[in-house]
Amino acid sequence: MDLKHRNNLNVIGEGPATLIFSHGFGCDQTMWRYLIGHFVDHFRIVVYDLVGAGRSDISAYDRTKYNSLDGYALDLNEIIDQFAIGPVILVGHSVSAMIDVLADRQVPGRIAAHIMVGPSPCYIDSDNYVGGFTLEDIQSLLDTLDDNYLGWSSNMAPVIMGAPGQPELGAELTNSFCRTDPEIAKHFARVTFMSDNRGDVAGLATPTLILQSTDDLIAPIAVGDYLRDTMPNSTLVLVDNVGHCPHMSAPGACADAIGSFVQPWKGLNAR
Repeated sequence: MDLKHRNNLNVIGEGPATLIFSHGFGCDQTMWRYLIGHFVDHFRIVVYDLVGAGRSDISAYDRTKYNSLDGYALDLNEIIDQFAIGPVILVGHSVSAMIDVLADRQVPGRIAAHIMVGPSPCYIDSDNYVGGFTLEDIQSLLDTLDDNYLGWSSNMAPVIMGAPGQPELGAELTNSFCRTDPEIAKHFARVTFMSDNRGDVAGLATPTLILQSTDDLIAPIAVGDYLRDTMPNSTLVLVDNVGHCPHMSAPGACADAIGSFVQPWKGLNAR
C-alpha cells in the first residue's frame, strides 16, 4: 500500500533522528506548522493525516480496523518502518498521544521518546481517577454529535481551541472539524472518548515529555499529574495557555520545552 497516499504523508528536513507528528481529533497535519519550523534544520520530520482525516485516502477507512485506537497504531508502525531514520521520537496531540503509546507497546524498544501534547489516557472519571468528564457527560457529547455533527463542531471547536485573543485559531479548528466526513468523525469520536489507555501508559519506561495547558477543558492538569506519576521516565511541563491546542496557541513555549527535551538526539549528539 502507498502510505504516502493513504496518510497524505510528507517528509521534510534532515537529521540523524526522526520526529513523527500525529494530530488530534478533528485536526490534520497542517496544525503542526507552528512547531515544525523550529526543528526542521536538525531532524528528519514526518507529518501525516490519520486515515479519515485531512487529505488522507478516505477509501482506506475501515470501521472494523479503526474500531479501536490500535488500528491507527498499526498504521503508525508501518510509517515508522518505511520512513523513519535513526532514533524515533513520537509527537502526539491529544488522542494521538495514546496512539503513539499503543504503537510503542506493539513493537517494544523501537521508540526513543514520546512528546505528548494535551494527552489523556481516559476521559471519564472513576473512583481514584480524574479524567475531566462523567460517563453521562461523554454519552451526552456523543449523542449530540450523532444528532448534529456540524452544529456541534461550530459551537465546540472554538471552546476546545480556547486561545482568547486569537479567534482565527478557533475558526481554523471549526473549519477543520467541518471538513471531516461526519460519519467518520462520529465513529472516531466514540472510539476516542470511550477509550481507556491507563493500562497502556502504566509503567511505560520510554522517556516522555508531557505538555499540558494550564487551562484545558479536555485534558485538565490532574491528567498530566496522573501521567507523570504513572510513567517512570516522564516529565510534566505546564504551558501557560487556555485551550487544548498549545502547539497552535502557544507554540513558542511548546517549542522551547520540546527543544530542551530532544537535545540529546539533535545533530552530532544523536544517539
